[in-house]
Amino acid sequence: MVRLIAGLVGLFFSGMLLISLVTGAYTAVTEPVPPTVESQFHKHPKKVSFAHDGPFGAYDKAQLQRGLKVYAEVCAACHSLKLVAFRNFEEIGYSEDEVKAIAKGWKTEVPTINPETGEPATRPGLPADKIPSPFANETAARAANNNALPPDLSLMTKARHNGTAYVYSLLMGYADANTYKNEDGKSVPKEVRPGTGLHFNPYFANLNLAMAAPITGDDQVTYDDGTKATKDQMAKDVAAFLTWTAEPKMEARKTAGWAALIFLIIFTGLCYLSYRTIWADKKH
Repeated sequence: MVRLIAGLVGLFFSGMLLISLVTGAYTAVTEPVPPTVESQFHKHPKKVSFAHDGPFGAYDKAQLQRGLKVYAEVCAACHSLKLVAFRNFEEIGYSEDEVKAIAKGWKTEVPTINPETGEPATRPGLPADKIPSPFANETAARAANNNALPPDLSLMTKARHNGTAYVYSLLMGYADANTYKNEDGKSVPKEVRPGTGLHFNPYFANLNLAMAAPITGDDQVTYDDGTKATKDQMAKDVAAFLTWTAEPKMEARKTAGWAALIFLIIFTGLCYLSYRTIWADKKH
């Protein structure tokens, strides 16, 4: 009797589970998922090309140097680049003396300890130093940015899908939520428009972010090579620079890949010729 009751109870729960499963599957098939605000207004990165794109692409060192200037004069006030040392700038075309000058003239000095008093102090940068953070710690960073923590940019283009285009699109994508309309002509709902301290950007995942538009107009920086510093040019240059900080060995990786591919092609050919030679006088 006990076994019969237990079997009936199990059968009941199995039946309820089956009914729930079938009902859920039917609902999923017959009733479309209601669109979310993100799906309606979030945009994928723009299509933009760079010199380093593709299997044969290589960094444009002049562009990387311009990107460094944009980072130093626009981004470095809030964002760190803690995985990059000043001496790494020799890889983008700067001489040793130029690197020393860049390190020494960097706006944020390197934290150290005064050997005489033991108190915290700062000193000018040296080529061997990592680029110093603009804030002493996370608490100071949040206090200066409305409790938002500016992310380190060293690996940003690898941390985001289609990272180079994402950075470019984000910098170029700020808009007024009160007047913005998506491709279907819909306005941003009032309840999701940015509040105090937030800014609307359709290329950001949840549409609103704490960072104000860092590049606000043309000629925000002055390029040493005479290139016109348009808003578009500055966004492209700093996006390319941040790609280099995330993948400084990209060119070597591509070269090694092609060398390996050529080796495999030659090796495969030799193997085939050896096979033909060995079995040439054998009946098949």
